[in-house]
Amino acid sequence: MDPQTLPAHERQLYNAIKDRYTVAFEPLRIKEHKLQLLKITDLEQILEGKDPLKDVSTFPFWIRLWEAAIVLSEFVAGLPCEKGASLLELGAGLGAPGLTAAAAGFEVTLSDYEELILDFERINAAASHLDTVRFAMLDWLNPPEMEQYDVIIGAEILFREEFFQPLLNVLRRALKPNGVVYLAHDVKRRSLEPFLKLAEKEYRISASQRKLKSLEEDKIILLTRLQPRG
Repeated sequence: MDPQTLPAHERQLYNAIKDRYTVAFEPLRIKEHKLQLLKITDLEQILEGKDPLKDVSTFPFWIRLWEAAIVLSEFVAGLPCEKGASLLELGAGLGAPGLTAAAAGFEVTLSDYEELILDFERINAAASHLDTVRFAMLDWLNPPEMEQYDVIIGAEILFREEFFQPLLNVLRRALKPNGVVYLAHDVKRRSLEPFLKLAEKEYRISASQRKLKSLEEDKIILLTRLQPRG
């Protein structure tokens, strides 16, 4: 991927990021869709001396392409998409699942909590030749007025218990009454079970496991579907 081929605005964002961080584009193919994802290649530049092993909340989860995001991308690539169907990705990070959904025909909004993350998403959308994607700053603790979506997705977004109730509040605001939520997480994620216990008061929940083969170790990803109780 040649950054000079980016549209002017995204090329300007890319140059500003490149001045601060060591970055590189990485191709990702999901079924027939090919994405280009800009990633920070030197983790220390963004950790700034913090030890994520001491406090997981300091780890910038968004900088990694998690296995759960790849599994969720493959899943949404196969979803039926009616004309005009809208999709919101929460905690989108690099944006792979949402960008895959856009390539598959959904009207997509990528959201996250920091402008830098949204700039990476803007660049990744442009580099992947997806020019209809929208971007939204979304703080779960202080959500704005929101439109409602047919589908809401998220990969590896359940890692802090204090965000469970705020996330449920966001889902209440942002999901259409007949909408559906798809979440993907490593099956070992300990926060997953307590969140689902909290969510089952409002949602019918079903789940399936997907295996992602890796050179290091196979990852088991739990794909969870939440549908509002009518």
